[in-house]
Amino acid sequence: MPPRGMHARQYHARQYQDALASSTARRGLEIAVLVPCYNEALTVAKVVADFRAALPRARIYVYDNNSGDETADVARRAGATVRRETLQGKGHVVRRMFADVEADIYVLVDGDDTYDAAAAPEMIERLIEQQLDLVNARRAAENPGAAYRWGHRAGNAALTGMVARIFGDRFGDMLSGYKVLSRRFVKSFPIITSKGFEIETELAVHALELSMPTDELVTTYRERPAGSVSKLRTYRDAIRILRAIFLLLKEERPLAFFTGAFAVLGVLALGLAAPIVVTFIKTGLVPRLPTAVLATGLMLLAFLSLACGLILDTVTRGRKEMKRLQYLALPAVGAGRERD
Repeated sequence: MPPRGMHARQYHARQYQDALASSTARRGLEIAVLVPCYNEALTVAKVVADFRAALPRARIYVYDNNSGDETADVARRAGATVRRETLQGKGHVVRRMFADVEADIYVLVDGDDTYDAAAAPEMIERLIEQQLDLVNARRAAENPGAAYRWGHRAGNAALTGMVARIFGDRFGDMLSGYKVLSRRFVKSFPIITSKGFEIETELAVHALELSMPTDELVTTYRERPAGSVSKLRTYRDAIRILRAIFLLLKEERPLAFFTGAFAVLGVLALGLAAPIVVTFIKTGLVPRLPTAVLATGLMLLAFLSLACGLILDTVTRGRKEMKRLQYLALPAVGAGRERD
């Protein structure tokens, strides 16, 4: 039972915090909190303070992405290690953070003060105890209408469902910006192609493609403080995420991608060729030679697409094996490091 005057949620958070402190100290694990920021001067100090309270042993890194306000100075005064990434976009910042920071466990969180820092100990404890590589925070908004707009919820559900059908159904909130990652996830992550918020899609697909052990934890998602402006643009970001899914399908599932192209081109070619073939059978003449040439060209392209899919599928399998070997070269979180 929680002590008098302490909320049950606070009590459970404190329990996980105490268990985590003991677990990480016993195993000698280092935790890094990674906070990508762009114009978050109003919120970053609270984010740093909240994670400092939730994870007293962690190192907190704030990466400033060309902010036009005092984000870097505010974060530095709050006690974070501040670094700068000049290439604009969250994808570039995450690439830099993953390359620069050395730790055993990484907490990736946005600097907008919408995520619950008190959930971090439970997420990390779950990662350690179950030797997972990714624990994703599934958002449950305190005030759904304000904190998590209907358009964003619908778009997230649609895009998450699309990835689930293509790559595997293991995430209910793929686009959450709050995740706990193992070292072997971070250091085996391939070259990031995303520039912006579509990086969340790449992170999810990386875990799915290598069949990494993952889990989700429902966490509170709250509204931005007054005066803080969201960087999300519903339609623009949705288009960019769709493009990322399309490119990942081509890279990770080339046989399915090019078989689809083969089917589309084949149907078009047959649709053009069918009347010409019927006329030729009846009269022995080819009345529309340009159309016949176009149909032949489309059919050749269709078979070329199928051949490309078969070849690239073999290449992709080799790449996947190399990524898997790189992933397995690093130990699971806490493996073989427990101290007496």
